[in-house]
Amino acid sequence: MTDTNKPEPSGSDAQDKAVEEELKGVPEEFLDDGDEDQSGEGGLEEALAGLRSDLEAAKQETLYAKAETQNVRRRMEKDVADARAYAATGFARDILSVSDNLARALDSVPQELRDDEKFKGLVAGIEATQRELDKVFGQHGITRIASMGLPLDPNQHQAMMEVPSDKHEPGTIVQEMQAGFMIKDRLLRPAMVGVAKKPD
Repeated sequence: MTDTNKPEPSGSDAQDKAVEEELKGVPEEFLDDGDEDQSGEGGLEEALAGLRSDLEAAKQETLYAKAETQNVRRRMEKDVADARAYAATGFARDILSVSDNLARALDSVPQELRDDEKFKGLVAGIEATQRELDKVFGQHGITRIASMGLPLDPNQHQAMMEVPSDKHEPGTIVQEMQAGFMIKDRLLRPAMVGVAKKPD
């Protein structure tokens, strides 16, 4: 005789029993219980935080790399611009001696020869050559350094001697032995000068 008072398993109990039956024989390491789910969530948060940290570090490295690339590009552009601007420096320094010799030639011509009809053409030719040379210098950014009457500037002038003078402040340039030149904003050749000093 069957026991009619025995309660029938509820729907969830029946489901649990069915799951137990299906899981019989499955190794325990493959079974997943509720506790592991909880620890799995914590591990997932840690992994996510680690990935965020790695992403932030990668962003910083990318920014540094971009900045370094821009700096290298700017340096290269400046080097190229300098190479173009100052490529003629060596040639310009050498050609200054030609300009010096022309100036000396003009300075050595006495006034009576300048007035002589036979020499007027020669003097005019030398003066024209000097003007043309100055024009070419100007086209390439080569300019003469101002000296006379100015205070000595060690960045542009080279003092060769001291000249006793009551008329000028000590350190004032009163004589120019050789003209100085700049190429753009760089010194090509310092002016060789004499500066005033107090008389003894």
